[in-house]
Amino acid sequence: MFGRERIEYKTHDQVRSMRSAGLVVARALETVRETVRPGMTTSDLDALAAAVIADAGATPSFLGYEGYPASLCVSVNDEVVHGIPGPRELRPGDIVSVDCGAIVDGWHGDSAVSFVLGEGEPRDEALVEATRRAMWAGIAALATSERLGDVGAAIEDSVRVSGEADGVSYGIVEEYVGHGIGSAMHQPPDVPNYRTREKGPRLRPGMCLAIEPMLTLGDRFTEVCEDDWTVVTDDGARAAHWEHSVAILDEGIWVLTAPDGGAAELAELGVRVAPLAA
Repeated sequence: MFGRERIEYKTHDQVRSMRSAGLVVARALETVRETVRPGMTTSDLDALAAAVIADAGATPSFLGYEGYPASLCVSVNDEVVHGIPGPRELRPGDIVSVDCGAIVDGWHGDSAVSFVLGEGEPRDEALVEATRRAMWAGIAALATSERLGDVGAAIEDSVRVSGEADGVSYGIVEEYVGHGIGSAMHQPPDVPNYRTREKGPRLRPGMCLAIEPMLTLGDRFTEVCEDDWTVVTDDGARAAHWEHSVAILDEGIWVLTAPDGGAAELAELGVRVAPLAA
């Protein structure tokens, strides 16, 4: 079950359980996106997701994790990740990043989306889209590469192309990266969102990875707020965050937290998904 760097390699049955958890997360995020309106609080969003997770008979991955007090992370504008839900009211034009995790039969799913609430600035919309594209570029690299380091390179290349098209130099946050996922929410190996000298471990069937780029409209540097959780850009620039959990199988990859397994997005990148039979 475990191999190099203590990477946890999953059986097909374990991947199916992770798919069940991933679909709960997908429903929670979809409910939040369909319901959110200006004037709602970040705590309101947390309650929505918590209800979906509970109705599915699942358990929130985040609630109680190292003392974290909520089922969601909701990060707004210059908040990159780990924003604690509370009384903050959302306003038109806010960039809202929502990160959710759920557990089914001891196995985790983890996903995040970002969106601009209502009508926003074109540069904010472009940032969200650049981050989304970078995530899918990293996921596609899982299907076509031999080493994990190629994922970070693909993400960085996508960010550069988006930046050139948008006339922006996007910052790629380096302090926070993707990760292995399975019987624990965070496992080896780390998945950097940028090119490194290290090739990283060989990509093998049974690996499950969370791919999650975080981009900013400024530099890449961040700091942690006094609540010891919320991560903000140190220059006050706005940020976006996207994430999916992905399984590598003998036949290919399967995006566990996308309702269609990633089929539509990956088809545009020339990649076919390989879901397991029920």
